[in-house]
Amino acid sequence: MATKVGLISLGCAKNLVDSEIMLGHLRSAGMDLTSDSTEADVLIVNTCAFIDSAKTESISAVLEAHRDRGLHRRHANQRLIVAGCMSQRFSSELTGELTEVDAFIGLDQLEEVAPIVRRVLARPAGAAPDDLVPDHLPVYIPDFNTPRWRLTPKHFAYVKIAEGCNHPCSFCVIPQMRGKHRSRTIESVRREAEQLVSEGVKELLLISQDTTYFGMDRWTEGRSPRAQVTASRGESLIDLLEALSSIQGDFWIRLLYTHPAHWSDELISTIARLPKVARYVDMPLQHIEEGMLKDMRRETSEAHIRDLVQRLRKGIPGLAIRTTFIAGFPGESEAQFETLLDFIEETKFERLGVFTYSQESGSRAAKMDGQVPASVKKVRYRKAMAAQQKIAKERAASLVGRKMRVLVDSPTSARTEADAPDVDGKVILSSPLPVGEFAEVTITGHKIYDLIA
Repeated sequence: MATKVGLISLGCAKNLVDSEIMLGHLRSAGMDLTSDSTEADVLIVNTCAFIDSAKTESISAVLEAHRDRGLHRRHANQRLIVAGCMSQRFSSELTGELTEVDAFIGLDQLEEVAPIVRRVLARPAGAAPDDLVPDHLPVYIPDFNTPRWRLTPKHFAYVKIAEGCNHPCSFCVIPQMRGKHRSRTIESVRREAEQLVSEGVKELLLISQDTTYFGMDRWTEGRSPRAQVTASRGESLIDLLEALSSIQGDFWIRLLYTHPAHWSDELISTIARLPKVARYVDMPLQHIEEGMLKDMRRETSEAHIRDLVQRLRKGIPGLAIRTTFIAGFPGESEAQFETLLDFIEETKFERLGVFTYSQESGSRAAKMDGQVPASVKKVRYRKAMAAQQKIAKERAASLVGRKMRVLVDSPTSARTEADAPDVDGKVILSSPLPVGEFAEVTITGHKIYDLIA
């Protein structure tokens, strides 16, 4: 009888792709996949550790999985593997704390998961956890022929174009978990995209820690954290978008996780002339006040951001900008937060999210003076989101009566070009439409963030 493996995927879309790769390799090795964790001989929890709440969620998921296997006699001997960012960074500590776990694996072991499962099954019951995480930063990147078992609906897929990050942001520990930026080749990404489109995918969501840095790691010169995207120094995001747009078929290409430091007029004009690239840019700004940007080590300035937003909107008609900000970063004064709030209210971003600052051990910001009390961070978060809610309501109201092209996610819901899955709003459909197809609808109403058609 084939080994049954279950997997719980936590965290971001980048982590989801890692989960899909592990499942693909398990399936290629002849193992059965199950969505019912109680049926699994081995359960893998792919964890996140980006912020404290993510780590807490990950630990809770591991403990819950252990508790559940004890409640089901049939699988009381179920083995438990912890993977992902939390495992990569904290495995040496967690082996002594999470003794319920059979093995910890790292981000370089996605393609080794099948033999690791066999190894874990061969272990004596009750043995101490195996720390199998290599003692080096990850170097792995997927390729076009990497086995994958997609967890997204059939009509959209995340395409990981690079791994790691070279930015020095003081609040972030991603480089300590995922290593330096390393891009795939254009040919590798294009061949994967061609296959996905041939399978009926209508939306390719390009992801990495910094999609705008794509290809720059292989440049012979000018590959700094502030380098601007250009096609003149080697492979870049411009070349990639050109290559993907040449694929036959009707589909969207959506850019997620871009960095404001790298945007160039060349990239803006490229997007403007490529109709398959969605008029949507995900670009976390984190703050606008000059002192905060400097303390965050964001490689940008207030003037740069204000000018960039204007150039994006002027250069790409109909563009929706999605951004995120951090409230309560160490040292943030009331005046600095008010500067951010004013910027939100005057700029009127089409899509916006706010995070309260999370003090991450190992980051530069964690050691800074002036840590903001949790109660203050919550107040600032609520003020910023209240401002954005008003903006979102006004924008939604302005769309009533307009005809819009949507991608149908379910018989009763769809998304516009301005909406990425899971993070943005949706269009609530009054009449069912074919799932996975584009359609033209007329907006008849709204519910703040969601539209009605």
